[in-house]
Amino acid sequence: MEEVAKEIAQVLSEDAVSFDADVLEHHGRSDWSTSNSQGRSVAVVYPRSTDDVAKIARICNKRKVPMIPFGAGSSVEGNFSQPHSGICIDFAYMDKIVAFHPEDMDVVVQPGVNWVDLNNQIAHAGLFAPLDPSPTATIGGMVSTNCSGTNAMRYGTMKDWVLNLTVVLADGTIIKTRRRPRKNSAGYNLTSLFVGAEGTLGIVTEVCLKLAPIPEDTSVSVVAFPSIRAAADAASKLIRSGIQLAALEIMDEAQMRLLNQHGSETVRKRHWAEQPTLFLKFSGTTEAIKSDVARASKIIKPFAAGNKFHFARSKQDEHDLWAARKEALFTMVSTRPVGTEIWSTDVAVPVSRLPEIIELSKAECGELGIFASVIGHVGDGNFHVAMLYDPKNLEQKQAVARCVRNMMDRALEMEGTVSGEHAIGIGKKECLIDELGEVTVGLMQKLKLAVDPNWVMNPGKVFDLEIDRSR
Repeated sequence: MEEVAKEIAQVLSEDAVSFDADVLEHHGRSDWSTSNSQGRSVAVVYPRSTDDVAKIARICNKRKVPMIPFGAGSSVEGNFSQPHSGICIDFAYMDKIVAFHPEDMDVVVQPGVNWVDLNNQIAHAGLFAPLDPSPTATIGGMVSTNCSGTNAMRYGTMKDWVLNLTVVLADGTIIKTRRRPRKNSAGYNLTSLFVGAEGTLGIVTEVCLKLAPIPEDTSVSVVAFPSIRAAADAASKLIRSGIQLAALEIMDEAQMRLLNQHGSETVRKRHWAEQPTLFLKFSGTTEAIKSDVARASKIIKPFAAGNKFHFARSKQDEHDLWAARKEALFTMVSTRPVGTEIWSTDVAVPVSRLPEIIELSKAECGELGIFASVIGHVGDGNFHVAMLYDPKNLEQKQAVARCVRNMMDRALEMEGTVSGEHAIGIGKKECLIDELGEVTVGLMQKLKLAVDPNWVMNPGKVFDLEIDRSR
């Protein structure tokens, strides 16, 4: 494999390839995830164009060497792990806006563009990409995992905002999945085939995104509840109320306690009630928001047991309130005890079953005797459980694994999914078979073999074939 990396260096440049051990380690594992593999790539390659990626693909495919795309490294299911080694392709230098069409409300970007930077650069046109995942996330990774985030309740997930893709196939062939109009009924929907495929079918090198108008106004409200069930019941009632919330998030008492102890200076300006808490984001006209806040307050009141409904009084107040939600995962990771790891995962269920699964999952993980927390995007039936455990303590690790597996099984019993927004990676391959069955997963395998017969595109993710076990 090192010879392949050296050949790539000759074709691109010596500076485009790194063999540095620290660089390889950084690209091979994540502190965000328990789903890390032991393997590491032999080199990290930094392309600067679609043509560069095509050259890399032709070399790797000819030698049957795996290719693993790398964006920001913030995924949590081992999506960029390297169980079969190979060449890691980092898109840090493919971070350009290729074309901006404000009159058409779309933009074409390379995969290394950070979504926060993108929105800052196009804000002058009154437009934004309304996804809201980790602030570190890049567009390529967001496409690969079909990400969402806090705004999914109002705006949907990544698949709803991708107009077309430029993709490099395993043999170096370059395709564009469709043209630029918002409406299209021409041929197979190849765009959706690649969104969420985790780089197992091809490597995305350009993305055409739809954009949305920036709302006239936004605001945030926060309210605590006496129990996780009360918070979830209130969320369920809000979802069915018809109020057009931009986001509806939940954090349990463990999260709120952590914020009081270790949150940023901004978050610790206030003392948070250490109870399960809902965070509500409103958007629209100023008058409409006032009406929505009043309606939401009335709906929530019977569940809140007298807890005050905190409404942002200024833009700074709005920022400070929402910062508590956005900092949650970062705070957990940065303050975890030495020697522990985080096991963070998610499921999604029909909204009517949300209170039940949250209550059951919270109760089970709370019995483990470790830090365990429920947090999530309850506005669309999606929530996360995060646990800090000692990986050297086999009994503890097995108990956490059982808890996670029970949550997956529970979600499937409720006609839900084992992955609401993190994709499958290496962490949930067995669960995918439980969710869809061997016949459906078998069709996915046939599709992959059709476009990647040498099984070199991010192998070992989503599902396995015998070729994975024989490498």
